[in-house]
Amino acid sequence: MENMFCFQCQETARGTGCTKVGVCGKQPETANLQDLLIYSLKGISSLVVQAKEEGIEIREADLFVIHGLFMTITNANFDNNRFIEVITEALAIRDSIKRTLVNKNIKLDLSSDILTWTASTSEEFKAKSESNEVSVLATENEDIRSLRELIIYGVKGLSAYTHHAFNLGFEDTKIYDFVHKALSALLDDSLGADELVALTLETGQFGVEAMAILDKANTTKYGNPEITEVNIGVSNKPAILISGHDLKDLEQLMEQTQGTGVDVYTHSEMLPAHYYPAFKKYDNFIGNYGNAWWAQKKEFASFNGPILFTTNCIVPPKGEVVNRIFTSGASGFPGCKHIVAVDGKKDFTEIIELAKTLPAPTEIETGKIVGGFAHAQVFALADKVVDAVKTGAIKKFFVMAGCDGRMKSRDYYTEFADKLPKDTVILTAGCAKFRYNKLDLGDIGGIPRLLDAGQCNDSYSLAVIALKLKEIFALEDINELPIAYNIAWYEQKAVIVLLALLYLGVKDIHLGPSLPGFLSPNVANVLVETFGIAGIRSVDEDIKMFLG
Repeated sequence: MENMFCFQCQETARGTGCTKVGVCGKQPETANLQDLLIYSLKGISSLVVQAKEEGIEIREADLFVIHGLFMTITNANFDNNRFIEVITEALAIRDSIKRTLVNKNIKLDLSSDILTWTASTSEEFKAKSESNEVSVLATENEDIRSLRELIIYGVKGLSAYTHHAFNLGFEDTKIYDFVHKALSALLDDSLGADELVALTLETGQFGVEAMAILDKANTTKYGNPEITEVNIGVSNKPAILISGHDLKDLEQLMEQTQGTGVDVYTHSEMLPAHYYPAFKKYDNFIGNYGNAWWAQKKEFASFNGPILFTTNCIVPPKGEVVNRIFTSGASGFPGCKHIVAVDGKKDFTEIIELAKTLPAPTEIETGKIVGGFAHAQVFALADKVVDAVKTGAIKKFFVMAGCDGRMKSRDYYTEFADKLPKDTVILTAGCAKFRYNKLDLGDIGGIPRLLDAGQCNDSYSLAVIALKLKEIFALEDINELPIAYNIAWYEQKAVIVLLALLYLGVKDIHLGPSLPGFLSPNVANVLVETFGIAGIRSVDEDIKMFLG
C-alpha cells in the first residue's frame, strides 16, 4: 500500500493521485485519518438509513456527518489531533445508534467492520487509517471507484454549503436524509454503474437545493448583494484579515471590532461579503487584501496582522505567520489557535488584542474592483440586459465560475477573459475571478463586461439568471441560450457546482485546467457522451470554438 492515496483536487500529483505527500501540503497521516473519518461517517449513515426505515429519527447524526465531511475538503483541516477527536466522537455516535436499534429489536449485521472497529490510542487510529478497507483504493473496480468518489466529493461540497446555511439558522432535513442515503449507498456492492450515475445526478439535485437554502440564508440575513466598489488599498490602522466563506463568523468579528481601533479586510472567497448591504454599516470594514487563496504565503507576510480562517483554503504556513493564524469551524492547522463557538457565539478577543500590537498592513496594490451581480441585482438590470441581447450588443455570455489554483496553466483564464470579444459578458463566481477581476474589461451600454455574483456557492445565482433568461426568451431548453460554460475547478465545492449544472440540464461544459484525476476513462466517456463535458485547449482555439 502507498503512504497515502488522494486524488480529490485538480492539482493531484501527475493528474492521477498523491501517494507520498499531498500537493496541498497534506501529510500521509492526515490523508489517512481523513479517509478513516469518511469510513466512520459511512458507518453512521448506514445505521441512520436503517433507523429511518423503522421510523426512528437520529437527529444527532445529521449535522455531525455534515461537519465531518466538510473537514475533509481540500485545504480545510490539517490537524491530526482534531481528526482523532472527531473520529472518536463518530464511534461514540455510531455505537449509540447501534444500541438504540438493538433495543428496538432491529437486526444489524454486526459482522461488518464498519460497524464494529474501534481504537483508543493514536497508534491504533494510525494503524486503522492505513488499513486496506479504509483507503479510497478499497474499491477495486476503477469505474465503480470513480463514480463513488465523484458522488462523495459532490456530497462534501453540498455539506459545506449546508453547514454555512445551518450557521445562519436555515436547514432542510431532506438534505441530511440524502447525505445519509448517499454515504450508505457507497457501501452497497450490488449497485452498478447505472445506479451510481443516477445517484450522481441526484447529488447534483441536492446540490442545487443546498445552494438555494444558503442563498436564502445569506440574503435573508444580510440583504441581496448590490453593485459595490471594493477598495483594494489599505489604511494606516492595525487590522485583521478574514478568509474563507462563513459570513456568520465575519458578522461576529465585525461586531466585536467596533470601537477597538482595529480594521477588518477580506481575503479571497470572503471578498463578496462587501456586496451585502448589512456589512456596509461598519466603517472599519476597509476592503479586500490580496488575491486568491494560493498566493497567501506572500500576502500574509505583508499583511502584518492576524488572519482568521473561517473555512478552507489554508496553505500550510511556516515561520512567524503561524502565530498570527487562527482557525474556526471546519478548518484547522497544528500550532494555530482554534476558536470554538459557545452557544453559537465565538469570542475573537484574542485576535483583536493581537492585532493592536502589530503593524498596519503593507500596501500591495491600490484601486477598486466591482462586484455584487447576484441574481436579484441582475434581475434589476433585466430590461437593459435583454435589450442588449436582442439588439446584438451582447452576443454571448461566458460562465467562468469556479476555483483558482497555483498551476501556471491557469494563466489560460486571464488570457481567455482578456481576449474575449468586446460584445461578450463574463458571469463569474468563486475565486476563479481573481485571474481576471482586475482587468479593465469595460462595459456594454453601462453593463459591466464582468459580472461577479460572489462566492463559489453563488454559482447558484448564475443558474437562476440563466433559467430566468430562458423564461424571458421563451426557450424550450436552457442550452439554447447564448451562454457558454468555461469553468475552472480545484476542489469539491466546484464538483457539486458541476453536478448541479448537469442536474439542471446544462450541456457542453468545458472544465479545466485539467479534467479530474478521479474520473476513470470509462466514466469520463459517459460524461463526454451524455453531457458534452470537455477540457480546454489553447485560448485562441477555444474562443474560436465557443463563438463558432
